[in-house]
Amino acid sequence: MPDEWLDRSRTVRFRFEGRSFEGLAGDSIASALWAAGQRSQGRSFKYHRVRGILSAANHDVNVMMQDGPKLNTRGDVVAVREGMDLTAVNTFGGLANDKARHLNKLSRFLPVGFYYKAFHNKRLFPLWEKMFRRITGLGVVDFSTPHIRTQKRYDFCDVLVIGAGPSGLAAALSAAEAGASVVVCDENARAGGSGLFQLGADGARRQHTVSLLQQVKAHPRIRLLEGTYAGAYYADRWVPLIDENRMTKMRAKSVIVASGAYEQPSVFRNNDLPGIMNGSAMQRLIYRYAVKPCNTAVVLAANADGYRVALDLLAAGAAVAAVLDMRASVPASPLADALRAKGVEILAGHAVYEAHADGKGELAGVTACRIDGSGRVVSGSQRRISCDGVAMSTGWSPAANLLYQAGTRMRFDDLLQQFVPEQLPEGVFACGKVNGVFRLESRITDGQRAGLAAAANAGFEVSGSITVPAETESPSHAWPVVAHPDGKNFVDFDEDLQVKDFENAVQEGYDNIELLKRFSTVGMGPSQGKHSNMTALRILARLTGKSPQQVGTTTARPFFHPVPLSHLAGRGFSPQRHSPLHGRHAALGAVFMQAGAWERPEYYAVPGKSRIDCIREEARRVRTAVALIDVGTLGKLEIRGPQAGEFLNRVYTGRYDNMKVGATRYAVMCDESGVLSDEGVVARVADDVFYFTTTSSGAATVYRELSRLNIEWKLDCGLINLTGSYSAMNLAGPASRKVLAQLTDMDLSSAAFPYLAVRSGTVAGIPARMMRVGFVGEWGYEIHVPAEYGATLWDALMKAGESSGIGPFGVEAQRLLRLEKGHLIVSQDTDGLTNPFEVGMDWAVKLDKPFFTGKRSLQIVRKMPLKRKLVGFRLGENHSGEVPKECHLIIQDGDIAGRVTSISWSPHVGRFIGLAFVLPSMSETGTAFQIRLTDGSMVNAEVCDTPFFDPKDERQKEIE
Repeated sequence: MPDEWLDRSRTVRFRFEGRSFEGLAGDSIASALWAAGQRSQGRSFKYHRVRGILSAANHDVNVMMQDGPKLNTRGDVVAVREGMDLTAVNTFGGLANDKARHLNKLSRFLPVGFYYKAFHNKRLFPLWEKMFRRITGLGVVDFSTPHIRTQKRYDFCDVLVIGAGPSGLAAALSAAEAGASVVVCDENARAGGSGLFQLGADGARRQHTVSLLQQVKAHPRIRLLEGTYAGAYYADRWVPLIDENRMTKMRAKSVIVASGAYEQPSVFRNNDLPGIMNGSAMQRLIYRYAVKPCNTAVVLAANADGYRVALDLLAAGAAVAAVLDMRASVPASPLADALRAKGVEILAGHAVYEAHADGKGELAGVTACRIDGSGRVVSGSQRRISCDGVAMSTGWSPAANLLYQAGTRMRFDDLLQQFVPEQLPEGVFACGKVNGVFRLESRITDGQRAGLAAAANAGFEVSGSITVPAETESPSHAWPVVAHPDGKNFVDFDEDLQVKDFENAVQEGYDNIELLKRFSTVGMGPSQGKHSNMTALRILARLTGKSPQQVGTTTARPFFHPVPLSHLAGRGFSPQRHSPLHGRHAALGAVFMQAGAWERPEYYAVPGKSRIDCIREEARRVRTAVALIDVGTLGKLEIRGPQAGEFLNRVYTGRYDNMKVGATRYAVMCDESGVLSDEGVVARVADDVFYFTTTSSGAATVYRELSRLNIEWKLDCGLINLTGSYSAMNLAGPASRKVLAQLTDMDLSSAAFPYLAVRSGTVAGIPARMMRVGFVGEWGYEIHVPAEYGATLWDALMKAGESSGIGPFGVEAQRLLRLEKGHLIVSQDTDGLTNPFEVGMDWAVKLDKPFFTGKRSLQIVRKMPLKRKLVGFRLGENHSGEVPKECHLIIQDGDIAGRVTSISWSPHVGRFIGLAFVLPSMSETGTAFQIRLTDGSMVNAEVCDTPFFDPKDERQKEIE
C-alpha cells in the first residue's frame, strides 16, 4: 500500500497472553495481532464477553491492554515494540479462561442501575461492596513503576488547526497563504486522516490528500505536529497539545476545529463479536497496516461510505457476500454500479438481525432481515449469510467535544442526522465532517473557507469569499438499531449497555439525557461516549417522543481525550526563595531547611560537633552573649492612609487605631470561622502609616486576602507588599545593645527605646527601621533595611560583635528559645480548627470592637465550653529513654486526650519541655498524664506553667 505505516525491513517480536507473536515496525498492537490471526483481543467490562477490534480509531475499549507497568494501553493505536509482554485487561485468569465470563449468562440479573439498588440494601452492602471493588476497574497498578518525568512548554501561533485530514490540511494552507503562522496537530501517527484510507479503491481520492499534505509539509509558515492531540479547549483559545513526551500549552489567535467524525457502530444482536467492526476500522487495517480484515465480509451500509468499504475490501482480496443497505432504496451512484459489476449483491431495506459465533466466540455468520420504514423487522424475512467479517457503516457523530467546550451552540440537522455548529465563539472556526460537510471536494473547499476566516480574525487581510455546496445525501441513518427479543444488541461497548438498558432506565424515570447518562453510565467509560452517545440520544428521543434537538447532548468537559497523569503532573516544581543573606549563611556552614517557599538555615554546622550540639551552642550564645538570625523571610507589609488603623482593626483581633506612634503591638488574625490563621507584629511609624509583619509561610496569602478586603471595604488607605524589598535580622542577647551601639548614634537606652517600641534611624550608615521585640526572650532588636543593604548590615554587625562572641543562630535554635518562653508557632502549635481561646490568647481578642474578621464566630465560641487547651508540660527531671515526638498522643484512662505540638530538651531549664493540647480538665498545673510513643509504650509528664524560662520577662526589659 502506498501510504502504509509499516517498515517492512524490521520485524518486531512480542508476547500477548503468554504467546509469542511477530509484527512489523509501525504496526499497532491490534493490527499485528489481527494479522497473526488473533481476533479475540479483550473482554468486555460488565459481562466479560470476548471482544475484538471495533474502531481502530484511538477510542477502542475492546483492545485495551496491560503493557507491563503501563496499564490501559490503547492497542488500536499504540505501536508494537520489541519485547512487549501484553495481557488483556479486565480478566480473571487470562483472556481465554476468564473466570468472570460466566457473568454473561447472568446478565438478566444484572440490569442497568442494579448496583445503585444493591448499595441501598444495608444488610447486603458489605457483600456487594467487596465484590464490586474486586471485579471493577481496568488494568493493574504497579507501585514499583519508576516516576515518569514529562516536559511542559508554551507555544504561540496565529492559527491552530486541530485535525490534519483533507479539510484541516486545506484550512492550514489557506491561512498560511494569507500570511498567518499556522500549527496543525493530528492525533494519528501520520497526517492525512480519512483522505488516505476512505478511498473506495479510487486512487484519485488519495491523490487530493497527498497533494495537500506535500504542500503543508513544504510551507515555511506551517508546523505539522503528528501524534499530537488537542486535549481540551480553555478560555481565550488556550489549547493543551499532548504528544508522547510532553504537554504544549498553545495560545492561538484563531482556532480551527477540523476534528472529523466518529463512525457509529450499528446496533443488532451480538454486534460485539470479534470480526464485527466499523467500516472505517477495516479501511484503516487495509491502508495503514496492509492487513486483510476478513476473508468474507457482509457490509452493513446506510451511506456512500459503506459502498467504499465494500470496494476497498474487494481490492484487498476479501470477498463481499452482500451489502445490506438499511435505506429503503439505494440511490443511483457509480459506487453501487461498481459493486454490482463485480457481482456483489446489494439488498436495499435490509439490516443485520443477529450475528452468530463459532466455537471460539468469534464471528461465523449473520442473519440478515428486511426492515420497514420504522426500523422494525419484517417477519419471515430472515436469511443466514456465512461470513467472518461485518463492516458497519451506517452513520457518524461529529467529534465536536472541543467545539462544545469552546461554547459553540449546536443544532440538529435533519438531513444530515447530525448536530452541526449554529453559532461559533469568536475566533473559533469549524470545517469538514465536524461542520456537517462529508463529500471530499466539499471538505477541502470548507477547509479553505475556514482558513481564510481564521486568518482574517488573526489580523491578516483576505479577499474574496468561498461558498461550500450543500450536502445532498445523509451520511447517517436515523435509526441504526435492530430490535431483538433476546437482547445483547450493544449500544455502549465500554459499559456493555444494551437497548433494553435504556428502555428500563427511561421506564424508571431517567428520561433526561444527563440523568440517563449517570444512571446507565453511557458515555462514562474509556471512550467517553465517542461511539455510543449519538445512538443513546436517538434511543432516548424515540422512547420519549422527542426530536434529537429537544433531547440535546450531554455536557462536554475537559479532557476531550484521555491525558496521561504524568503529563498533567509534569515535573516536580517547588519554587524556592532565598533571602538576601543566603550567600552569607552558606559561607558560615549553614545547613538549610525548607520553610514554606524559603530556604532558611536550620543550624550552622561546626566540624566535630553533632547537629544537636550545634543547635544548643547557638541557643547558649543567645542566652549568654549575642547572636544574629536572618528573619527576612517574614512577610513585611505597610499600610498608609487616614483609615489605615481602622483597616487593621478589621483584619486583626486586637485594637490598633489607638496605638501611639513609635509603638508595636502583637497581632492575631482569624478567618471567618474564628480559626487562627496568622500572627505578627504591628508597628505604628506615623499617624497614617503602619508597618506590620506576618509569618513566613503566610505572607503571600495574607497580602492577597488583605488586598481583596481593601477593595471590598473601600477604606481610605493603600496596602504595599515589602516582603521582597526589605531584609531583616534579629540581634539578640545580653550584649546586643553594646554591639548595636557601635554602629548607630540612636539612643538605645531603655527609657528612649523601651521594649515593644519601634524607631527609625541609621545603622552602619544604612537607613533602618528597628523594633524592640523578643520572640526568643532576650533583649534584642529586629532590624529592617532595604534588601540591597542586607548583606552589608549583616557583615557590619558580625564584625562589631566579634569581641562579644557573636555568632549566627538558625531556625532550630530559635524554636528552642521561643519554646522556653512558651511562645507558640502558628501551624505547628495550632491547626485548622484552633481558636485563640484554646491557646490562651484571650487577651489579644477585643470583642468590644464593632467588627473584625471572625468576631461573630468568636462570640459564639466564647460562650461554649472549651474542648481542648494548649498547655506547657515537662517530663520527669531524670527522664531517660525514648523521648516523645511532636504529634504523639496524650492518653488518659485509655482514651486519646490530646497531642504534643512541640517538645525539646532545654539546656537552660534542664528538662524536656513542650506544648500540648489537652482536655480542659487536665490543664491545671501539676496534672500528670501519659504520652504514648510510636511503639505503644508510655512516658509520664506533667502540666506546668509557662514561660519555662524567665517567667517575669526581666531579661527583655533591662540589663544589669
